[in-house]
Amino acid sequence: MKIGLVCPYDIFRGGGVQECVLAMQEELIARGHDVKIVTPLPRGAKEVKNNGVIFIGTSADFKSPFHTTAQVSVHLDVNSLRETLEAQQFDILHFHEPWVPIMSRQVLMNSSALNIATFHAKLPETVMSKTIEKVITPYTKSVMKNLHALTAVSDAAAMYVKTITDEPIEIIPNGIDLSKYKKTGTVAVNERPMILFVGRLEKRKGVKYLVDAFAEFVQNVPAARLIIAGDGPDRSKLENIVENRNIPNVSFLGYVDEAEKQALFDEADLFCSPAPYGESFGIVLLEAMAKGVITLAGDNPGYSSVLTDRGALSLVNPKDTSHFARQLELLLTDMDLRRLWHEWAEQAVKKYEYAKVVDMYEAVYDRLMKQNAKVK
Repeated sequence: MKIGLVCPYDIFRGGGVQECVLAMQEELIARGHDVKIVTPLPRGAKEVKNNGVIFIGTSADFKSPFHTTAQVSVHLDVNSLRETLEAQQFDILHFHEPWVPIMSRQVLMNSSALNIATFHAKLPETVMSKTIEKVITPYTKSVMKNLHALTAVSDAAAMYVKTITDEPIEIIPNGIDLSKYKKTGTVAVNERPMILFVGRLEKRKGVKYLVDAFAEFVQNVPAARLIIAGDGPDRSKLENIVENRNIPNVSFLGYVDEAEKQALFDEADLFCSPAPYGESFGIVLLEAMAKGVITLAGDNPGYSSVLTDRGALSLVNPKDTSHFARQLELLLTDMDLRRLWHEWAEQAVKKYEYAKVVDMYEAVYDRLMKQNAKVK
């Protein structure tokens, strides 16, 4: 098949959707498909020669209501777009986050391919969410009518879409490259236990709750360390909290690249992602699980879809500081519990291998191609 993976985000910048699109392209090409990534060229970036990427117009950053940085097309020549689509003759166009303005809608309006959507994000659970819905719903509805199949990475990601369509939505989870994230974590704990957070420092990630819980926890385990890797609008606020309360053994590393993140996972005794809301899945949880790092996470719907069965032991209400602190201590000191968690995670993460995820997408492609052939 000739497949186009349409990504509205900056393909040069790291992110869950970009990683998913790149991994899907690699796996689908390995299976014999001709696969291109269709994406806008970020304003100011130089177009690089890459036979696997087709740039459609130019774009600029905007802060989406899903707390992600997306690309709004600021210049797109419709005639050039039509010429590109005519030249490529895609069988399948697979749109990731098709609601993001405006490239996906323009491609959909001119597409003669079979069009598939994957919804990755979840509307934030804030007082503004109803207002956001009113703003984006008319636009999203205009996109939906051109789609032939709908998928979402979790029930949480499908929640909003279900309010505007009666069409079936197939749940296909995000994936992980297990050859890249190899197990290094152990049941044993370092003499100076290390708790790790990796992510953007913004309200929905709940790092303030982790700092609060660590301040209580470290009184009982004074050798423990909290390493916070990532940057964002709340960094200075969090640093001030740590300094003003004189909380010991807390380090802010700022942004870390992939190699640095992997090295931190190798050193960590416990990974903690305390987001209270706004998560549709939890790729970072899969990364920690694959590395064999015991994980503690906020009990939001997206994380709950990953930490199932025995993994539910890792879910905590991050706003309950005392309980949060006790869970930190339990998961760092109870060796039997850590051993059980390791056994669960080692098996659970295997179902998220990209080969299995792409199997599910490929089945959707095949089904649509067969249905289309019957119609013709």
